[in-house]
Amino acid sequence: MSLSQRTKNKAPPYGKLCRTDKDCEKGFSNQISHGVQTGACVKFDVLRKTCEVSAWCPIENKKKPRPALLASAENFTVMIKNNIRFPAFNYIRRNILPEMKDTELKGCLYNRYTNPYCPIFRLGDIVNEAKENFANVAVEGGVIGIQINWDCDLNRIFHSCLPKYSFRRLDEKESNRTLYPGLNFRLARYSTVNGVEQRTLFKMYGIRFDVMVFGKAGKFSIIQLIIYIGSTLSYYAITTIVLDWLIGTSCYSKEAKQNYSERKFEPVQDMQECFLCVSFVDKDNLRVVKKSRKKRLQETKPLSIHQRKNDMASMKTLISVLHCGQSTSLPVQNGLSGGLKIDENQPSRQSNGQSADTPLLEMPQSGGPVWCQCGCCQPAATLHEQLCCRSSKGRCITTSPLFSTLVLSRSVLETALFYVDPLAELREGAQLRHGAYAQFIRWRFGDSTPRESIPVIPSCCVWRIRAEYPSPDGNYSGLRLHQVTPS
Repeated sequence: MSLSQRTKNKAPPYGKLCRTDKDCEKGFSNQISHGVQTGACVKFDVLRKTCEVSAWCPIENKKKPRPALLASAENFTVMIKNNIRFPAFNYIRRNILPEMKDTELKGCLYNRYTNPYCPIFRLGDIVNEAKENFANVAVEGGVIGIQINWDCDLNRIFHSCLPKYSFRRLDEKESNRTLYPGLNFRLARYSTVNGVEQRTLFKMYGIRFDVMVFGKAGKFSIIQLIIYIGSTLSYYAITTIVLDWLIGTSCYSKEAKQNYSERKFEPVQDMQECFLCVSFVDKDNLRVVKKSRKKRLQETKPLSIHQRKNDMASMKTLISVLHCGQSTSLPVQNGLSGGLKIDENQPSRQSNGQSADTPLLEMPQSGGPVWCQCGCCQPAATLHEQLCCRSSKGRCITTSPLFSTLVLSRSVLETALFYVDPLAELREGAQLRHGAYAQFIRWRFGDSTPRESIPVIPSCCVWRIRAEYPSPDGNYSGLRLHQVTPS
């Protein structure tokens, strides 16, 4: 094929029709015209003109070669070398097996049945294993995939790691499904003859072999076995049963059992079911109980028992304020330790001018409810309000001088309210009543209640606070389980 400087297209519509040279753009290329326009408008036939192009000629034909030029390539052999490595086991292997000898390797030829591990393959056998005919594939070409699969057992007793070969055709061979079936490519060689540049274009047909390697390896591991067993047991929820049984045995202490029980369940506080916290004056701990619909709170058995964490920082601040004389309504003795003491003979100031010896509400001294242990509680309609300050018979906490100082003293309550909000305005007695509730909770329950439970103030303390700071209409809502203190 030679290069023509003045070569016209075969005929329209492959070329561009024109009338003058102005209709032809020099340097313009078109895939259909197979060349570059020279800018000249030349005569095509009697009636038409076309733009001249510079292109290689003759144009490539689409004839298929018949028969295959290298039919004897069917008997050619190829040797495939494949090396694999499993990094997790630090294992290296290749398809030329260690037990193969040099003489054996030179004379072997792959056969699926008689010699399946020989790495030397006959091209015709590869195509036949792919269920194709070599004579037909060699005409238009094709792509044959050689798959090497490694399935290795690396245990010492059952060690096995051998390659397994398989073959398949990868390209589309049906001409009705693709435009150019098979495999072909072009190769050009350039030369100059008598000062004229020439090109020889070869269209090559052939068979391409793609080698694809797949592999997996396994080895017994006691750690992986334990993990697998553990994950299987957890899937069927057997682990929880085993742990519950193990924690319940004598292998663990009582404190460990209690901590496990607390962390196993997450408390949900709502209107129907919640956790309540109880503090008895004759017991140095906090008790978490579950709200019961059948038992009084006084008689409900605790789910867990916790040590109280006292809020000494805020309490010391209040004591220092009173001790420095910033609140003069309450006489304080010097040299006190372990709490405040007041002169019980001196009445405390009330909102209506009455003394503490003359309460606004008559408190029962004896013959109280059956669940009362101090003799100062009043009957309650709801079971979760039927709580006394004591777990056994004895003196009521409301008779303690510290109760009057920390919970009932107007000066202390005002100091506590102003400590939280320095610009607060005291407009009604309900503020002091609620402040007394909060003060009692800080005193008897400490910084925080366990398991996010709701602290419950004993009935005797609630009515003593209400007697000191009553509601104008005499109505009280009682303990609400979604609140911390009653109103």
